[in-house]
Amino acid sequence: QVQLVESGGGLVQAGGSLRLSCAASGRTFSSYTMGWFRQAPGKGREFVAAVMWSRGSAYTSNSVKGRFTVSRDNTENTMYLQMNSLKPEDTAVYYCAAGRGAYITTATSFDYWGQGTQVTVSS
Repeated sequence: QVQLVESGGGLVQAGGSLRLSCAASGRTFSSYTMGWFRQAPGKGREFVAAVMWSRGSAYTSNSVKGRFTVSRDNTENTMYLQMNSLKPEDTAVYYCAAGRGAYITTATSFDYWGQGTQVTVSS
């Protein structure tokens, strides 16, 4: 049974940093893309970043480029999202996901999802 478990969310002041983790288990993810999405109240799910598990190639959305970094640790089966220079508009529930779809910025390309972790940035 595939499980993705996020951790590391919390409350932080604007300008601060957080590191989210996504622990993956239940199958081999070597052919998968791992992604981070977020959803703010009243809004749709938004692509944040993704990393290809086997090659480590990373992608980030324009809205977080230069502030967020996605990475993975194959030995720990864990993906990370380092978030720096946080802004109030980054407030959302952050989800990790795993999939093999072609369009990594689209939620429908991902088959497995975690339960989400809340990130709140105060001004």
